Amino acid sequence: MKHKAPIKSTELVDIFQARLGWNKARVKFFVSFIIALCTVQTVCFSRLAQGFEGKARVDSNLRRIQRFFADFIVDTNLIAKLIFSLLPEKPPYRLCLDRTNWKYGQANINILMISIAYQGMSIPILWIMLPKRGNSNTCERKELVQRFLTLFGEGCIEAILADREFIGDDWFRELIHHKIPFYIRIRNNMWIDVPGKGPKRAFWLFNSLPLNTALHYEKIVCIDGQWVYLSGMRVVGRDDKIEFVIVASFNPDPNALSKYKDQWQTETAFKALKSSGFNFEDTHLTDPNRITKLIVLVCVAFIWVYLVGIARNASTPIKIKKHGRRASYSLFKYGLVLVTYCLLNPLSVKDHMNCYQFLSCT
Repeated sequence: MKHKAPIKSTELVDIFQARLGWNKARVKFFVSFIIALCTVQTVCFSRLAQGFEGKARVDSNLRRIQRFFADFIVDTNLIAKLIFSLLPEKPPYRLCLDRTNWKYGQANINILMISIAYQGMSIPILWIMLPKRGNSNTCERKELVQRFLTLFGEGCIEAILADREFIGDDWFRELIHHKIPFYIRIRNNMWIDVPGKGPKRAFWLFNSLPLNTALHYEKIVCIDGQWVYLSGMRVVGRDDKIEFVIVASFNPDPNALSKYKDQWQTETAFKALKSSGFNFEDTHLTDPNRITKLIVLVCVAFIWVYLVGIARNASTPIKIKKHGRRASYSLFKYGLVLVTYCLLNPLSVKDHMNCYQFLSCT
């Protein structure tokens, strides 16, 4: 007797309807989109329409996708709470603040994002679209951090990690005002006021260090009118040139440099959203509201896949090479491979873990 393949979306529809409170038709679309995204691994609408399950024609699925992005209003705070509830560890968290951007035609797609550092890859939770190209300003950063504080509270933040783009008097003052610890890299040629020594370039404190030797400067210094602590080291950078990694912190912390290193996890997250996962840059959307809806769908798929990867690695660990890195797969990719296989081969995975359970929180 020929077995009929189970409908993959049924369990997910029940889970998301309980979590989001939307009507069933909207939830069915939401689930169909996420399943298609994990299956075809691109945000291109015409490809996604081919990945929707059911008997509807591809052109009908495409019109459903287009109507969703044109008409439906998504509460991004609700989605942030959903993602927050799925996080595999309890707070406080190290928040990574970063930005990703690209061009489509003449349009600049520029996204400022807060993500949560976890096991080598940060998990996106809040974002805003920047109506311009280039760096964010203090007001935009404050808006994003304030949203996080309103939704989850100051007690959920262990520290904010950010790169050299995220500096400035007003920005440091905002973080210090809220007593939010931070580890933010600064430019090595910034002027600092060193008590008892006068104005110096930041690298002056670390210029005599041996290569790859970290130093935490124990005395407080002033940058743009704000008092912070600095840690730094000399390293060999691009083209074999000597560079400085200098990190400003809210409190004196001998481990500031090692904590700052978690910032690189945003790069692996952006890579997962783009070339090694869902190919986000394939989108032809340019309207900020529609791109925001797309980010919602992609980020929910992202955390689902990542949770599956973490669980799969716990039961069947990825091999570790001699240099300490995982062989072949990140945890995200490890999860994506399993989720995709389970979706494409529902009758062949009875011995695998139930991938749907990681979204239910029950």
